[in-house]
Amino acid sequence: MVEESDLPPGYRPGIDEPYMGPRQLTYFRHKLIRWRAELVQETQSALEQMRDEGYREVGDEVDRANQEADQSIDLRTRDRYRKLIAKIDAALDRIDDGSYGFCLETHEPIGIARLEARPVATLSVGAQERHELRERQMAKHR
Repeated sequence: MVEESDLPPGYRPGIDEPYMGPRQLTYFRHKLIRWRAELVQETQSALEQMRDEGYREVGDEVDRANQEADQSIDLRTRDRYRKLIAKIDAALDRIDDGSYGFCLETHEPIGIARLEARPVATLSVGAQERHELRERQMAKHR
């Protein structure tokens, strides 16, 4: 396997190399690992801040309501991060099993541009659009 240090400085996957070859897989693995580490760090910082604010005296009802609203936002953000970390872990598993970069529905390449924008993508653009259309249609019929 190619190590991140073996990638040329400023390396970006290109269409002139094998799709999901060793260099591209190494690039995306390290991109996902860095993203995961950032999310874990942000989550830990938010937890520390919530702990610190939890001991702070709150003056009046308005201050208390603002503090509770802030805590609610922080909890929702932590939940989103938790779900995103699970998606990152699943993407890393797909790199390990050789299925990363290929649509789970059609098994066609997802595409470098889409993976650059959304490294945890599991569907090609076309499959994602069909999925969203089905969801909208189901929501109408509820």
